[in-house]
Amino acid sequence: KHDMSLDELLVTSDVVSLHVPLTGGTRYLINRKSLVRMKRSAYLVNTSRGPVVDEEALAWALGEGLLAGAALDVYEKEPAIHPDLLKHENVVLAPHIGSATRETRTAMAELAVRNVIEVLAGRPALTAVS
Repeated sequence: KHDMSLDELLVTSDVVSLHVPLTGGTRYLINRKSLVRMKRSAYLVNTSRGPVVDEEALAWALGEGLLAGAALDVYEKEPAIHPDLLKHENVVLAPHIGSATRETRTAMAELAVRNVIEVLAGRPALTAVS
């Protein structure tokens, strides 16, 4: 198994797709410094949490031609979208609906029910949030 550093991932990837929780360590994980490291032909996809990406920096990078494009399903200050991101034809913006499939939403509801059953039975939730 090869553990790749974030920098190595940024400089070698054609697509960087973010799937991380929002924590102190992931807030602005993608910023000016990381965007400059990415390939000019790369695409950035964020379906995790909005503040993982510094949208001001992303708008700047797109304006400078530092990325091929971006796709965002989440925003730094939802529901607001950084106005400069709206200016780029190489940006896909979705209103936080990346999980909106019948299968996914059914699985989410079933998991919520299983959590309630566990808690009511005096056991810890399956997916406790701290």
